Amino acid sequence: MPEQVIFTPAALQEPWGQQILQRVQALNLPVQELRTNRLTGLRGDSERETYAISKRTLAVVTAPPSQFKLSPIPPSADWQFHIAQGCPAHCQYCYLAGSLQGPPVIRVFANLPEILSHLADYEQPNHLTTYEVSCYTDPLGIEHLTGSLAECIRYFGTRPAAQLRWVSKFDAVDGLLDLPHNGQTRCRISVNAAPISTRFEGGTASVPARLQALRKLALPREQGGGGYRVGLVIAPIMDIEDWQRHYGHLLDQAEAALDFECDLTIELISHRFTATSKEVLQTWYPNSKLAMEESQRQIKRNKFGGTKYVYPKDTMQTMRRFFEQQIARRFPHADLLYWT
Repeated sequence: MPEQVIFTPAALQEPWGQQILQRVQALNLPVQELRTNRLTGLRGDSERETYAISKRTLAVVTAPPSQFKLSPIPPSADWQFHIAQGCPAHCQYCYLAGSLQGPPVIRVFANLPEILSHLADYEQPNHLTTYEVSCYTDPLGIEHLTGSLAECIRYFGTRPAAQLRWVSKFDAVDGLLDLPHNGQTRCRISVNAAPISTRFEGGTASVPARLQALRKLALPREQGGGGYRVGLVIAPIMDIEDWQRHYGHLLDQAEAALDFECDLTIELISHRFTATSKEVLQTWYPNSKLAMEESQRQIKRNKFGGTKYVYPKDTMQTMRRFFEQQIARRFPHADLLYWT
């Protein structure tokens, strides 16, 4: 729950913004209506204080027209679109660090119907076009405040040539189980080994709770579930001490939760960081024990000239082989989408 919710004038002019206002008022959250569409008053005396203020704030704004032009997001999906930017969790390896401008306030977009209206322009004939909605936020973590994820699921339920993809570290899925998704949404849950999830993923649901949420989503409707296509995202995979045992236990837990036939995909993402993200994360979490030593990593360059630090090739190959073998044994019918 945020400690304050602020609305811009433009957001309050949107019918979806009014729907969000009703939700937060029903939760008795303090609401502030700004005089202009510019967010102010979020900076503290230090970066750490700015982080704390921002993470306690939900800002309801309108997405600018630039948001209507989608960008590809391989290997996760064909395209990405955004219903919000910023996340309520406190993950010490946060991938958003350094990638969003300004204080890390959670910005929710009030012009959701307009955002959705542009998606059909990107559908491709004779191809299932996939859309990722959780690149810049955890949509389930704010769903009780916005209702936006459910609205997206309803929309994609009417688009037989398109599929919505979302991922979360939260577990409040009950409100999604009865939605008319028509098989056009894949719900994924992000999980990690216990030493990582308990130490570095603050403010999230526990991994056992997340796996039970995934079970609910995947179970058939006649068994009280949502009947969704589902996915496991194991990320970020870290070369911690005794990692084989810890990740083996995680996969045991996942196998126990999904002990029935379901449409399952698995995505494997190893830990990586950039110089910028490291600098930001160290201001957000100055006492973190997260290992980010450049000397123990290998540089990987992207097509835009950017660099990130990944595990050395031998370590990556060893971890990848382990996961591929363990997943094949436990989930022979799952589709392992990628390792990165």
